[in-house]
Amino acid sequence: MSETPEAAQTAQEAIDDWGSAMAEQSQATAEPTPAATPESTALPAGERVFQPLFSSSDPAISKNDIDRVMDIPVQLTAELGRTRITIKSLLQLSQGSVVELDGLAGQPMDVFINGYLIAQGEVVVVNDKFGIRLTDIITPSERIQKVSK
Repeated sequence: MSETPEAAQTAQEAIDDWGSAMAEQSQATAEPTPAATPESTALPAGERVFQPLFSSSDPAISKNDIDRVMDIPVQLTAELGRTRITIKSLLQLSQGSVVELDGLAGQPMDVFINGYLIAQGEVVVVNDKFGIRLTDIITPSERIQKVSK
């Protein structure tokens, strides 16, 4: 089979394209990359990338940083008790049904912040609404012990 002159010309152009691409590649590898130059903007490993949250030099700035956090809302939940029931029992519940909980009457309630136990307290009534009088604040070490159980 013999090639037509047009096919030969197309093949020659493809070879020329490959040749120019290879020349560009060899030229690019010969030049140093900007990241490898000594003028790079990378910080040495010992330097801090972020500023410290609290600086002891200016207490007014530290107070402003803490004030920003004070307005963040959290979810406070008080729990009387828990229980496990079957789906059959759940479907039989109606208005007026009583569900027995594992907590005893008069026993302190658990108080959670964003799902973490932080205190225990007792139920009080304040202006015809329920409230909680905190009787025991859980220390951070006690929280860790309860989580690890």
